[in-house]
Amino acid sequence: MDENIVSVRNVSKSFGKQTVLHNIDLEINKGEIFGLLGPSGAGKTTLVKQLVGLELPTAGENYLFSKKMPSLTLIEKIGYMAQSDALYNELSAKENLEFFASLYGLKGQLRRKRIQDTMELVDLSGHLNKLVSSYSGGMKRRLSLAAALLHQPELLILDEPTVGIDPVLRQSIWSDFYKLKKQGTTLIVTTHVMDEAEKCDRLGLIRDGRLIAVGSPEELKNKTNSASVEEAFLVYGGGTR
Repeated sequence: MDENIVSVRNVSKSFGKQTVLHNIDLEINKGEIFGLLGPSGAGKTTLVKQLVGLELPTAGENYLFSKKMPSLTLIEKIGYMAQSDALYNELSAKENLEFFASLYGLKGQLRRKRIQDTMELVDLSGHLNKLVSSYSGGMKRRLSLAAALLHQPELLILDEPTVGIDPVLRQSIWSDFYKLKKQGTTLIVTTHVMDEAEKCDRLGLIRDGRLIAVGSPEELKNKTNSASVEEAFLVYGGGTR
């Protein structure tokens, strides 16, 4: 039986009179790559911010590893890459990673190894001592990913992780996502890129704050007699092909 790592139970979220999430129910299993697919403004970021404890639901509850969020005891199990890079531009990449490593209690040789390993993963080893202010937008996204991976989290939550990254490196990063999955890591990836959606084990389609369908890319295409996830999304969303 699949083990649920994430359980979203009848969650809604409102900001004033505007409701941005409507009664979301969702289970995410251990060791899968789960994609949240939807256009900008659909509610993807609001949902993942709740999962990492940065926002609270207006109604409903979120559970990670069977514990209600937010929970400080889970910080070592979760890696989070926000849509906006949370980096210190006046510091070098190495200094940034050393700071984040200290938050997770990584010390000495293990800290040095994890910094080296994650920088190799995102193809930034040659830029370790450069100031982040000199990084391009794509390099900053890659450094943010390295920071999220430092402590080898069991659950990795990535909000639009490949925005601004060139196609070749994007393919390489997805290859590394698969390696993490094989090691037992659970990944949640928000995206509006259809070819990335096809790479996920399962998808949750979100439109206007509502979860309109959940399933593997093949299941969603078969149920709607669609040739692509994009077509399936349009069918579930009530649009036309």
